[in-house]
Amino acid sequence: MKMINGLPVFEVGNTSNPAIFFVHGFLLDNTMWNYQIEFLKNKYYCVSYDFRGMGKSLVEDGQYTIEAFVDEIELILNELKIEKTIICGLSMGGYISFRAIEKFYDRFNGAIFCDTRATADSNQGKLKRAAAIKQINSEGLDSYVESFFSNIFGKKFKSINSVAYEQHLNAAKKINPIGVKGCQLAMMGRNDSLDFLPQINFPVLAICGEEDSLTPPIEMKYFADKIPNCNFHIIKEAGHMSPVEEPIIVNKIIEDFLKKSF
Repeated sequence: MKMINGLPVFEVGNTSNPAIFFVHGFLLDNTMWNYQIEFLKNKYYCVSYDFRGMGKSLVEDGQYTIEAFVDEIELILNELKIEKTIICGLSMGGYISFRAIEKFYDRFNGAIFCDTRATADSNQGKLKRAAAIKQINSEGLDSYVESFFSNIFGKKFKSINSVAYEQHLNAAKKINPIGVKGCQLAMMGRNDSLDFLPQINFPVLAICGEEDSLTPPIEMKYFADKIPNCNFHIIKEAGHMSPVEEPIIVNKIIEDFLKKSF
């Protein structure tokens, strides 16, 4: 593990192999990609990290923007001397990834988007984020985390993998509330990347859980259709956390995508 600008960065695999850069989701950390990294590490150089405000990163003042998150990805790539990489992001990690591709297009030769969207928040979405911040301030972080987590995992996972669900839940409750609120503000102020999608000419994989209520399949399919070379897959009986809920299925899809594309 390396600390780069207050962010813990993890490298697994041979640096001479093709690089994959993993960006985790909101209220999560780098460990959400453990199944994928373990599966891919022999053939790929896998890099993951905890972005600002999450995991064991330096929280600072909580005045976050997606632009700052993107600049930190470029900083990590420079520090690790990675010229090009395949970026893989889930949910908020997808928002960061879309903007990173738009801002530093030449640094990427592929992308994997999991349970995310390319559009900015609607007015309703912004009000929900404002309400989330209010809930954290008035009721505490635990109350907010419990309500949020009840919506991001599918029924099957919560039933069969209750221990793993509790582990993710309890880890989220330990995050600094300043970081949680800062990420909400960053997501609220992010750009819309929809118009940029037709300009992406490298291979793209889009994955969405069948039961994802936050970024449902119909919405992901809408943006996937705007990317010229995009493969779209729906993961049955999975919610918003498809790589965690169905890692064997998702890993196989990723492996097939990488074999055919690179």
